[in-house]
Amino acid sequence: MTLYSEEPENAVRERMPRAKRVGYVLLVASVAAILLLGFAPSPYVIERPGPVFNTLGVDTAVGQPVRAGAKPVLSIPGRKTYPTKGSLDLLTVNVVGNPEQLPNWFQVVTAWFRRSQSVVPVEVEFPRGQTADQANRQNAQAMSSSQQDATAAALVALGYHVEQHVVVASVEKGSPAAGRLKANDRITAVDGATVETVQDLRDAVQRKSGGAVDLTVDRGGETRHVSITPEHDAASDSWILGVTAGQQYGTLPVKVDFQLADIGGPSAGQMFALGIIDKLTPGYLNGGKRVAGTGTIDAEGNVGAIGGIRQKMFGAREAGATVFLAPRSNCDEVVGHIPAGLHVYAVKTLTDSLNVLKTVSDGGDTSKLATCHS
Repeated sequence: MTLYSEEPENAVRERMPRAKRVGYVLLVASVAAILLLGFAPSPYVIERPGPVFNTLGVDTAVGQPVRAGAKPVLSIPGRKTYPTKGSLDLLTVNVVGNPEQLPNWFQVVTAWFRRSQSVVPVEVEFPRGQTADQANRQNAQAMSSSQQDATAAALVALGYHVEQHVVVASVEKGSPAAGRLKANDRITAVDGATVETVQDLRDAVQRKSGGAVDLTVDRGGETRHVSITPEHDAASDSWILGVTAGQQYGTLPVKVDFQLADIGGPSAGQMFALGIIDKLTPGYLNGGKRVAGTGTIDAEGNVGAIGGIRQKMFGAREAGATVFLAPRSNCDEVVGHIPAGLHVYAVKTLTDSLNVLKTVSDGGDTSKLATCHS
């Protein structure tokens, strides 16, 4: 009887370890699979706050020790400049990843839980077929153009006359302008009316509501008349010619030198313009306070939308700014993402921004200034 009673008991003790071993194997396999997947590249890149630079200071990031040989971000040789105080900070976004080296899933999941970071498809930062080197070159060109635009905008605001031209940068294949316009064509008039800015060109095309426009074009010193019928673009609900046009200027009446390496894109335009104005005028444009902002700008002082505004707001606050100038066209991305202690004002033009700064500087009633809630 004892033999029969111990045998099944022994059998049970032998089966339990096998079950546990199988469980352990499955657990280890699952952990290994999770680790492998976690370190696998994702189809995303991560946007996070980048270095902050004071346009009134030197080319060392805010919060970093000033290196030997640091140079002013803005210098205006041959012109009287005035002392400045506080800051007019420009913001940057640090993009983690590129088409050649994508962040892994662990990095992506971590970023999802941080308010100051955004996870976006890689195609948002790098259109299909674009390499990291190509993106860097494009951003460098955009930065150079924004510096010229900022100089022109500041000088126009200060009452200088700035000679301006609209020049075709590229023509889209299959577009209405294909075969009719070429890169480097200078568009001087639309339907006989002179155009000096890219906005003038856009407005003239929209006014025709799809009707043909007659462009007066200077091509290598020869004047031509080109008739083009725009097509409707559903995405922007506007009429387009299918060209990328840029702004070119004659010899600017005031020369501004910029010193800021390894920073690209057009989003510093507004802050460059404000920095130039502050240096060329007496008093403190910002009231001596720490002010930050972003936005593209054109010679007419129109402030345009930019990318990564959430990261820029957090970067501004971390650098100590309490006032932030945001393009009104970015308000949908601002609401709900403003870090504590940062007062964000919505601006459409350089005049709007100057009004905000004057109110802040004078200690005026800021409740009447436009925000992304009003």
